[in-house]
Amino acid sequence: MTRTAVVICPGRGTYNKRELGYLHRHHAQRMDLFQSFDAIRAEAGQETVTALDGADRYTVSKYSRGDVASPLIYAASLADAQALGEDIDVVAVTGNSMGWYIALAAGGALSPQDGFRVVNTMGTLMQEQLIGGQLVYPFVGDTWQADATRKAELLANVADIDATDGCDLALSIDLGGMLVLAGNEAGLKAFEAAHPTVQDRFPMRLANHAAFHTSLQTPVAAKGRSRLKPDMFGQPDLPLIDGRGKIWWPGATDTGALWDYTLGHQVTKTYDFTRAIQTAAREFAPDLFIVTGPGATLGGAVAQSLVLADWRGMSDKPAFQALQEAEPFLISMGREDQRALATG
Repeated sequence: MTRTAVVICPGRGTYNKRELGYLHRHHAQRMDLFQSFDAIRAEAGQETVTALDGADRYTVSKYSRGDVASPLIYAASLADAQALGEDIDVVAVTGNSMGWYIALAAGGALSPQDGFRVVNTMGTLMQEQLIGGQLVYPFVGDTWQADATRKAELLANVADIDATDGCDLALSIDLGGMLVLAGNEAGLKAFEAAHPTVQDRFPMRLANHAAFHTSLQTPVAAKGRSRLKPDMFGQPDLPLIDGRGKIWWPGATDTGALWDYTLGHQVTKTYDFTRAIQTAAREFAPDLFIVTGPGATLGGAVAQSLVLADWRGMSDKPAFQALQEAEPFLISMGREDQRALATG
């Protein structure tokens, strides 16, 4: 029996210590693919992805860097997308933040190698520039119930801080029940000072993360556009859902506009992951939401996005858990207890 699925590709922060060796552990039969990525890295004088993945030791200072994390996440996620069971019919592809670049390759708008070039180029540029930073703060409680008032209050405070001399702060990613904020040091510190610690860890700074999806990244976008040309982009094989919830349809995509969005709006404006997931649910009504690896942290944001949309009558976390336990529909390939549900 065929199962329909929306594939969701993760972004930065998903290749951590426990993921070291992911490519060798799960995709030893895809070494030819990884070696084509290695060749691109070697041309740039960078350590290869197979060497990085096969290292004996993981350090946050090294593996959280954009020029290291991005290519590793791309290789792992794309390989996972290629490893789905034969009974799975992928009806659309989306991703979170950097995951958009992976979605372009998984959906056929970029070749695997050109997708790698996009990810490696942008990850390296982000690391070289390292403009600003990011932090995460939730607006929902432990039960994930929608709280539009709380969200509006937080975003109003972000706007007030951004209007203060010397401060830059904006919504970087609308991520389920969390806000990912980005700005300069003054802006980030002002937000941290204004809001209490919740759940023992938020507001949480993200190591080696720049002010993604804000106007501070305009110089990075310009450099990316100069190095990555529109002719790399082709018609997608599958519908692609971007960070605005827009669907790019096979056979009807303006590839120049796709390049322009990917290296323009997607870099310098808010990425609405919540809306992308809600669009996927409402427009494609899949049997499954499959989050590719590495890591499994994005599953929570997908679940929260569905709860916030009241999808299938899920109004809170217990309702999600009840449906998920009855018949799993959200599968994280980075979780050993769920991986086989997607690979067959």
